Amino acid sequence: MDYKETLFFIGKCLTISQDQEYLTEVSKKIKSNSVNWETVVKVSTSHYVFPAIYCNLLRANLVSYLPSDLVSHMIYITDLNRGRNRQIIQQAEQINQLLTEKNITPIFLKGTGNILGGLYVDVAERMVGDIDFIVGPEEYELAIKTLLDDGYHKVSSKSNLPGKHYPRLIKDGAIAAIEIHKDLVKTPYELEFNYEIIKHTILKEHSISLLSLNHQLCLSIIARQINDDGQYYNTISLRNAYDVWILSKYTNPLNTIKKLEGIFHPLNNFLALCHDVVSHKIDYLDTKESKKYLAVFKKIVHDSAYSLQHHKKWANKLKWKLRYQITKKALLKKDYRQWYWRRVTDRDWLKGKFRLNV
Repeated sequence: MDYKETLFFIGKCLTISQDQEYLTEVSKKIKSNSVNWETVVKVSTSHYVFPAIYCNLLRANLVSYLPSDLVSHMIYITDLNRGRNRQIIQQAEQINQLLTEKNITPIFLKGTGNILGGLYVDVAERMVGDIDFIVGPEEYELAIKTLLDDGYHKVSSKSNLPGKHYPRLIKDGAIAAIEIHKDLVKTPYELEFNYEIIKHTILKEHSISLLSLNHQLCLSIIARQINDDGQYYNTISLRNAYDVWILSKYTNPLNTIKKLEGIFHPLNNFLALCHDVVSHKIDYLDTKESKKYLAVFKKIVHDSAYSLQHHKKWANKLKWKLRYQITKKALLKKDYRQWYWRRVTDRDWLKGKFRLNV
């Protein structure tokens, strides 16, 4: 199995509980012993969906056809992730209580929000990094102070570029780092999807505040396409695609993203990838942009040399684009000017950048 075949096989495994055609196809492949499980483990782990594959194969009664050592590894990793996620739930609940006592309402986002909202059949399915939440603009500074006073501290002592969230915070004994958001989308798309848009449709789950299902779906795509530059790299994140597929059972993805006109095409392109790789039941608008996007994607997954070349090209372009944006903002915004000055006067940064003896 090459990378392309493995990627599409994993995509089908993630949706076999709701797709009889894919269930038949996956079952046949597994029972014929034609699956390169080493490659599947490698690719699914890089996409953070290894536990989700196990959970779906288990529900489809296919685990008994897998190698016993693989099943043991799957159970071990899934159990570890289940335990971690339960600790994340407890930590999020503690943060929620701490902040609400100060009349601050944290709205939990992405993986943590999905878990708190009971989106998954098994809490172990979703691999979560940080605990992300957003608060209102008038609550932002107080939320930071409250958590710092509670023992949280910055992960890094280095000066961080001003962005959509406060620098990552950790606390001794806590399982996950946290990110306090003031924005949901990075520059220059802040106005396309922000606190003012989401605040009127907030869901409540046992005193926990979450995005509406429509907005959960939007953010699942935005996190990949905009914030992680997926719109340029033309690659899919199966973890985000899995979230979109689950959410598509409750809300129509295409109709939902049509409301975000300013960023519709990048979001629609991701739906096209989801349709191609994960489930044909996910609709997208067939446009010239999506056609071009899918063509590049298919070339990337088929040709590793082209994939590397494409990635390097866009990594370089985005690096210079970021430098231009920083320079421009440094002329207009005080926080960027302060960050820029701290950076250019930082001895360690100068040593690493220019190999100077300073």
